[in-house]
Amino acid sequence: MKGKNLAKQTALYGILIALAMVMSFVESLIPLPIPVPGVKVGLANLVTITGLYLVGIPGTICVTLLRVVLVGLTFGNPYSMVYGLSGSFLSLFVMAAAKKYRLFSQVGISILGGVFHNIGQITFAAVIVETPGLYYYLPALLAAGCAAGTVIGILGGILTERLGKFVKNLN
Repeated sequence: MKGKNLAKQTALYGILIALAMVMSFVESLIPLPIPVPGVKVGLANLVTITGLYLVGIPGTICVTLLRVVLVGLTFGNPYSMVYGLSGSFLSLFVMAAAKKYRLFSQVGISILGGVFHNIGQITFAAVIVETPGLYYYLPALLAAGCAAGTVIGILGGILTERLGKFVKNLN
């Protein structure tokens, strides 16, 4: 019986990784008329916020790591991979802590994810290029992170509710 559950869990993680990769690709096709570099919708974070509630923190860490690396290898370059990892893991750490200590709703946790993803990436960029002036973009990035986090959190809540029973049946 354990082998069957492992196979089901592996298939679920594979689906989540594939979904996140597709979301990342789709997001790259969406032009945003915002003159601030780095503003994105954060579609792949839909998988992250849903994953936190459906497969837990360790599973979501695996899915996030594989997604960022595979998207970087497929659609980006080593620099985009490192920038993606800096934002993704800071936001995932904050979201996991907020979920663990039940500090916010799923929408609130998603907003934290959007905000801290931007903080992680802008901090990494400022350190790498040794230009603290990049923080000039932070207010716009934080506003975008709040807006995107809200939408992604609402959609993530809907997905979590609808997929929860299916995922529980896998165990």
